[in-house]
Amino acid sequence: MSEPEYWLRGPIEGIAPLLQPVAHALLQAREDVAETLSHLTADDIWTQAGRAASIGFHVRHLCGSLDRLLTYARGEVLTAVQLANLQREDAAGTPPADAAMLVNAVNDAIERALAQVRATDVSSLGEVRLVGRQRLPSTTLGLLFHAAEHATRHAGQIITTAKMVRVTESGGAAPR
Repeated sequence: MSEPEYWLRGPIEGIAPLLQPVAHALLQAREDVAETLSHLTADDIWTQAGRAASIGFHVRHLCGSLDRLLTYARGEVLTAVQLANLQREDAAGTPPADAAMLVNAVNDAIERALAQVRATDVSSLGEVRLVGRQRLPSTTLGLLFHAAEHATRHAGQIITTAKMVRVTESGGAAPR
């Protein structure tokens, strides 16, 4: 029997009770991405099924957006490196990034996120944080929640796109 989803596995050590849902969502996304990528070749990862973005894009965007959202949650602005990385999220690289490389990138991004969540003082959760060039208002909690939600959204896209790629390759019905 496989384990239940992370939110049903109990508290994550070192994470404040109010931030447990953020940690659970990040850990679930990490697990879902690793499981999905473990069955894919580099060609599968960078194939665009129909007009959908590639799995590789979703993985890189999950990592990059997590980094950017957590930067805002710390009250910082994006660096030139972060902005340059944003422009390259859909590039496969030469040679193309494979499953192991991308799983490592997700693991690293989520570990950095969890470290920030652990270090977040719960008294700062309501503090205003400004987002993007337009400096739109959010809060520390809003950004942490959205970072986790956004990661799970792209994990879902990775799972769905993997099914689409397999259907395209097999010419048949999607595996369940």
